[in-house]
Amino acid sequence: MTHDIRDATAADESAFRRLWAEYLAFYNVTLPHEVTAQTWARILDPASPLTARLAVVQGRVLGFALHHNHISTWGLGDDGYLEDLFLTADARGFGLGRALLDDLVAISRAKGWARLYWMTSETNHTARKLYDRYALADDHVRYRIRL
Repeated sequence: MTHDIRDATAADESAFRRLWAEYLAFYNVTLPHEVTAQTWARILDPASPLTARLAVVQGRVLGFALHHNHISTWGLGDDGYLEDLFLTADARGFGLGRALLDDLVAISRAKGWARLYWMTSETNHTARKLYDRYALADDHVRYRIRL
């Protein structure tokens, strides 16, 4: 499948929001509209570390990888964090997820980041098959306090 991986632009808002809604439905999550609006605003804000890379096929946005970087206490370089990766159901199995991940690895190397990491649901077996090709899951357990 011939594709382009590129940064999101203001013209991609409706496509992003459509994909974002599918992503939230996949995880059975509802977020307030303000959160989605703020996420989109952060993606477009050059001062924000959040970036959206889009997988585009024949002019259609079929997937995204949202990532940002942060300082690390475990090394000299920054870390890259893949916050969210999603492909429409009809776009899976054609190498677009791999293309998005390869793109982020290249960005991470070009920016001198020491590590790229991400999390996924333990039950997301399809995504984990792809992720296991890049790195093995580690033994960390996530804790969250909602404030």
